[in-house]
Amino acid sequence: MNQLRAVLFAFMTLMLAGPAFAAAKPIPIKVVVVTTFEVGEAEGDRPGEFQFWAERLPLKTRLTVPGIEGPVRMSDDGVIGLVSGMRGRIRDSVAALVLDPRFDFSRTYWIVAGIAGVDPQVASPGSAAWAKYVVDADPVFEIDDREIPKDWPWGIYSLRSDRPSVRGSAEGSSDMVWALNAKLADWAYRTTKDVALPDTPELAAYRATFPEAAAKAPPRVFIGDALATVRYWHGHKRTAWARDWVKLWTDGKGVFAMTDCEDQGALDVLAKFARQKRVDISRVMVLRTASNFSQEQVEITSAQGPGGSPGDGHGAPGGGLAGFESAYRVGAPVVKALVAGWSRYGSATPE
Repeated sequence: MNQLRAVLFAFMTLMLAGPAFAAAKPIPIKVVVVTTFEVGEAEGDRPGEFQFWAERLPLKTRLTVPGIEGPVRMSDDGVIGLVSGMRGRIRDSVAALVLDPRFDFSRTYWIVAGIAGVDPQVASPGSAAWAKYVVDADPVFEIDDREIPKDWPWGIYSLRSDRPSVRGSAEGSSDMVWALNAKLADWAYRTTKDVALPDTPELAAYRATFPEAAAKAPPRVFIGDALATVRYWHGHKRTAWARDWVKLWTDGKGVFAMTDCEDQGALDVLAKFARQKRVDISRVMVLRTASNFSQEQVEITSAQGPGGSPGDGHGAPGGGLAGFESAYRVGAPVVKALVAGWSRYGSATPE
């Protein structure tokens, strides 16, 4: 009888405690750092995009988030870092994190921090760019360049249009362009513009082979916009297309700087959740660091055969490691400033 009473008492205790546990307030998250891939382990071996964040910030607490395959870590002061997966997988990972009931992302700052290809007219490998615009180039019509009309510069053009350099639309597919919080981007740039970026004799020798003045210059921090496609592309003609595409979708306000495969996915998902008041889209930042150029030194003609194919470091010797290092060196001061100033930045974005 006493044993039965004990069981009934334990059951009633759990029944009464259940609502209390269910009503526990979610943990407010100050900053989320989204990286897209890691080479091996999150610590202690050859680094990818995430390792420096995990080791140095540091991000000590391991989390399991259903729907995210890569590592997810949390700091003691309310910063989450994750490996989202590349290309389209970033959509699933960002959505899975936002929907995790343990966390409150309503005032969270988001930093998408990963490597990219840089336009040699703008900067060199190792450089870091805070974006004011992210432009999607996935929903497109595409004709093989060998079959396009003779007066077309390339065979990629907007949905709901009939030729290149005409702005169409992509209802149901993408917002196509996201204007990020320009004041926040300017603040991030001012906070980090004097950060020393990694450089090596090998990178210096490589960039000296390019004719553009910006390509020859040492790495720098700057404001520069991102064009994102899930496909990897490279070359003079595609770089010319990217410049035109960014100009087209930003009404001439944006300047193509970085090409990557994930920013459009992250912004698309975050914008949807912002409309549901789960996140604040004005707190989203994109930091891309250059591991390579978006084109080879000299335009390759069909008679010359294929050229400029990216190799280790995507063509730039040591470019990948330089990009990983720059992302942490430039991104970390912004994360730390937001956390340290949370009494102000929790309620109002910095300007």
